[in-house]
Amino acid sequence: MTGLSNAAVAALPHAARPAPRAGGRRPRIVHLGLGAFHRAHQALYTEAAGEDWGIAGVAQHSRTVLDALRAQDNLYSVTFRDPEDPATRVSGALAETLHATADAGRLRELLAAPGTAVVTTTVTEKGYRRDPAGGGLDLTDPLIAADLAADPASGAHATPVGQLAAGLRARLRGPGAPITVVCCDNMAGNGPVLARLVAEFAAATAWPERDALLSWLASGAVSFPATVVDRIVPATTESDLATAARALGVRDAAAVSCEPYTQWVIEDRFAGARPHWEAGGAEFVADVTPYQLTKLRLLNGAHSLLAHLGLRDGRTTVADALATGWGEAAVRTLCAEVAPTLPRAPGLDVPAYVDTLIERFTNPAVHHRLGQVATDSSLKIPERWLAPVRELRAAGRETPYLARALAVWAAASRDGLPYADPAAARLHGAWRARRPADAVRALLALLGAQDLAADDALVAEVADRLP
Repeated sequence: MTGLSNAAVAALPHAARPAPRAGGRRPRIVHLGLGAFHRAHQALYTEAAGEDWGIAGVAQHSRTVLDALRAQDNLYSVTFRDPEDPATRVSGALAETLHATADAGRLRELLAAPGTAVVTTTVTEKGYRRDPAGGGLDLTDPLIAADLAADPASGAHATPVGQLAAGLRARLRGPGAPITVVCCDNMAGNGPVLARLVAEFAAATAWPERDALLSWLASGAVSFPATVVDRIVPATTESDLATAARALGVRDAAAVSCEPYTQWVIEDRFAGARPHWEAGGAEFVADVTPYQLTKLRLLNGAHSLLAHLGLRDGRTTVADALATGWGEAAVRTLCAEVAPTLPRAPGLDVPAYVDTLIERFTNPAVHHRLGQVATDSSLKIPERWLAPVRELRAAGRETPYLARALAVWAAASRDGLPYADPAAARLHGAWRARRPADAVRALLALLGAQDLAADDALVAEVADRLP
């Protein structure tokens, strides 16, 4: 079977072809993190904008997807997993693809170019190299230290924060055109968080332009709006590749798939031009906080709960967990406990949101693996579970179901995590020669929650619920 390429587009089913652009697409957006989520989410919104906004997608580590895309003229397909009406179509949103370190010079050039108006990022929580205790940049991290020592004009930077700082330095040394950095990872206040990390990186350098760069960042010429992104995008399998090939009649080695549901809420604070993402359904609002907390604490919080309960129960996917006698009740109980911490906003109906979650989680076509959801839990749980625990207990409310969730997670760290986590060894070490309550206290401290580790009642409740 022939591979997907520009030459093969004319032979694709008409409904599967990428939207034509008479003038082509030029890279006016740089995206850090060339993973499946970006290609099934922000890239499709950019394509729907209907203009010449092309994306320069930057792979951070592996070359597998990058090489597949380059062999296909940067085309790829998206399969929408609607159980009643599945569909596959090709996206032409990517104008160029790079590797962050191998193509470091081209990345800096694009970040400095006046024609580049927007940078977007999806590098997962761990990609930002934050200190779990204070939430700022972890200056002791080996990759951050290496980036600080790298030549900003010619060296390669291994971290997204380092790449942004070096690119913005190059931009300031040129015309200094305004630019907007749109963080699309699941962190509360993700825009301000990334702004802080870039400023802290710049402040830690010995660059001659350090003070000028910090002043420029603070001037508003570089904007960091907060966002909420939502779409379930499972890891691509061989079955997904076969499905795309059957639908297209050509082989697509970079195919992705996703659920039909999608959401993108963006703080309306751009330093310069932007695509008309609203044409694809994006919402621009003055304050994303209510949407962000609702998504983090209900959808993401429930996802983490299902992952840990499901893996312990021998389940494989989110839909498998919902098919049990406990799945839906677990989601609804957690959401009911967390709901009092959510701010109100026009159009946000929490009961309806939870009903939609149940509908999405039960979609049998999505096959969202629990191991994928649970990955890097030590970086996800602080915002998804610990933040509402802290607020509820400060208000004098009980947190029995969140304590149960923490107990199941703690037991996984005791018994051996069945998923990848950067803190796995330290979490397991918290159990060494300790009583259960002391181990729970140590685990909470490792997550940067020393205040909760000092809450004797919470620690005892979690320890008592250990499976």
